[in-house]
Amino acid sequence: MNASRAVRPGVAAAAALLLAACAPGRPVLPTGPGAPFAGVEEAFRQATAACRGVRTWTAEVALSGRSGDIKLRGRLIAALAPGSLFLEAVAPFGRPIFTLVARGGEATLLLPRDRRVLRGAAPADVVEALTGVAVGPDELRALVSGCLAPSDPPPDGRAYPGGWVAVDLADGAVAFLKADRGRWRIEAGLVSGLSVEYREFQRDLPRRLRLRSEPGRSPRVDLTLGLSQVDVNVGVPDEAFVLEATGDLAPMTLEELRAAGPLGERRPGRPW
Repeated sequence: MNASRAVRPGVAAAAALLLAACAPGRPVLPTGPGAPFAGVEEAFRQATAACRGVRTWTAEVALSGRSGDIKLRGRLIAALAPGSLFLEAVAPFGRPIFTLVARGGEATLLLPRDRRVLRGAAPADVVEALTGVAVGPDELRALVSGCLAPSDPPPDGRAYPGGWVAVDLADGAVAFLKADRGRWRIEAGLVSGLSVEYREFQRDLPRRLRLRSEPGRSPRVDLTLGLSQVDVNVGVPDEAFVLEATGDLAPMTLEELRAAGPLGERRPGRPW
């Protein structure tokens, strides 16, 4: 089965959300010890009520920005499920630029235009080589659905001026909550060396994300993701996460993919 059809029929209908427009100003996140915030469990429960229940997530993603010195710009079809990932970079005409599937801790990346394939790498390593952002299937599902990172309810939080509440999550992630019309929401966060901003919520799920590397991190990442045709908890067939990469394909290593740099403008020596 064609995996992209299994995930998203009619991809051409959601053509151009390539986000060339200026993004809103970067929020100034609070620092320092803050003040104890006794209502953190209820605030966090409200803020993650929608994203916490997301088991499967499919969308069309307009990606733009930079990773290192390379401009990124394109459209992706995405599907995420527990431990599983499907990403396909759609070209205006012809075959996809790449197809990436991951399941059971192993990823397969197919570059159909160059007849090359990478097999057996860790999903987070392949995503990092393509975009500069190291996230696996479950971390990416939490990130794009608005939960920032997989996490149990936090034990405590810190209140700051301006209505911000900071909540420490697993693995050093920090979620920044604000109340919107009496209901708490994660509006920003720090995770895996990135600052994350959530915008344009629909049904309590974000439709735009801004990802930027924290100061001193390399590569310098500044990506905007525009999400459309978002569906959650719909049936995604298992075969969507299996890639039949057969035929006359040359093997590719993760080191070769990293050396080529993130998905971006075609240049000599790049595999796409």
